[in-house]
Amino acid sequence: MTETVIRDRDDGAMSRSHRLFQVMQLLRQGGGPHTAAKLAQDLGISARSVHRDIATLREMGAIIDGEAGYGFTLIEDNALPPMGFRDTELEALVLGLREVQQIGDPELADAAAEALRKLQARLPNRQAHRLRHAVLSAYRFQRPQPPGIALADLRRATWDEVEVRLDYCDAKGAVTQRQVKPLGLVYFDRSTVLIAWCGLRDDVRVFRVDRIAGFEATDVSFRPHRVPMLRDALAQMRADRAACAPLADVEPDAPEG
Repeated sequence: MTETVIRDRDDGAMSRSHRLFQVMQLLRQGGGPHTAAKLAQDLGISARSVHRDIATLREMGAIIDGEAGYGFTLIEDNALPPMGFRDTELEALVLGLREVQQIGDPELADAAAEALRKLQARLPNRQAHRLRHAVLSAYRFQRPQPPGIALADLRRATWDEVEVRLDYCDAKGAVTQRQVKPLGLVYFDRSTVLIAWCGLRDDVRVFRVDRIAGFEATDVSFRPHRVPMLRDALAQMRADRAACAPLADVEPDAPEG
């Protein structure tokens, strides 16, 4: 069978299947988001053609996050079969899920337990036995302070990339109202914090979730900026921590509230 050949004014001739394969290969390499300009440069085609190819791959079942101007990330590739686990990978999964059971809020802890049950049910017999009798476990004698809000709702707002309003009580007991862009949650040894862009401070701030007295999601979207904003916030926090190396046991280094 003769392959369909596509011709763009600025791309020359290339088989459609080959070009789509090349786009998928670049997306599979991770490290995204991949901008259309960078994909076009790597493939020697136009950015316009990249956008058309992304649309075609989505129609074929690939789940690709992102849009023009912000880059693309491959979330799920229906062309690749499910992968098995090496024994050490399985041990890492067990340890991580048991740690979540220790430090997560009730919904997250229940989800970790359910994930372990599902994992065991889908593994080959030998590995299912290895999971049941794993040599690794996790236990916290001092768990993070329990939150006064439903963390599941806060996680959902973060995933949805919508601004939230907080009633926040600082270390001195003063309560302020904030409208923030939630970027991510970090579980420290003694507390769980929300990393967010604070409209009041016009900067990145961390908010201990046990000090959030009230929470309400708004309909103000900041999609698709969460991922780059979180990346920049974490880089800033790491830089601050490196500058304060003698205080490495103090958490966190980014300003609170």
